[in-house]
Amino acid sequence: MATYNKRGYKSPKPEVEKDPAFDTTVEEVNVNESESTTAGVFNTLDETANRTEEWVIRNQKAILGVIAAVAIGTLGYILFDKFVSTPKQEEAFRDMNQAQMYFQQAVDATEKQDSLFKLSLKGGEGKLGFEGIISEYSGTKAANLAEYYAGMAYLNTKQFDKSIEHLDNFSTSDKVLSALAIGAKGDANAELNKNEEALMLYVEAANVDDNDFVTPRFLLKAANMAIVLKKNDEALGYLKTIKEKYETSQEGSTVDILIASLEK
Repeated sequence: MATYNKRGYKSPKPEVEKDPAFDTTVEEVNVNESESTTAGVFNTLDETANRTEEWVIRNQKAILGVIAAVAIGTLGYILFDKFVSTPKQEEAFRDMNQAQMYFQQAVDATEKQDSLFKLSLKGGEGKLGFEGIISEYSGTKAANLAEYYAGMAYLNTKQFDKSIEHLDNFSTSDKVLSALAIGAKGDANAELNKNEEALMLYVEAANVDDNDFVTPRFLLKAANMAIVLKKNDEALGYLKTIKEKYETSQEGSTVDILIASLEK
């Protein structure tokens, strides 16, 4: 049975009152099982804390070494970002200007498009093309953007597998650009007669963001692909969505004939 000093206890003798702070009288009191368990838990915690403190004292040199390593690593990252990563980004974008110029010329041109797209990919006038940017500046934002341009250039030069490969490597938080990249993969798959994959990608591209530019564009592509796959009910659903939600878009003004043909 556990025993504790009972605080506040006063002797029944009236002539002398003892100071509770110096009272040495011990009274046995019953302690139930839950109180005993609680006391045991606190004792265990005290013992654990003592062992932890002893471990820290014994190993404080190693602990301080780890802290110092983390601090040095963090400082190293900051210095790398400031003096290596950022200047490399700027250099990469400067080098990519010529490739972007060739790409835009190819888009605007009415002839010799393939040669201009190839120049944008392989480079010219002593400047790197998109492939060179990807290789030379791997891990930079410029290299990531070059993946998108390369994917589109290969799509336009009918190298569809390479187009898909580069577009798969591209990532962006910009919803419109993301939708365009996904839709372009849909086009490449359609050219490779992978129609089910193309339909899936068109629907995905349409759902990336809700706007009058990309959404009706890829819904119409999805509808046309669904028709090819003889999924007329699915195609009709995409067309009616365009008509109801995006009637003022370029695609919205052209879907009436298709809807009528599917409703016959």
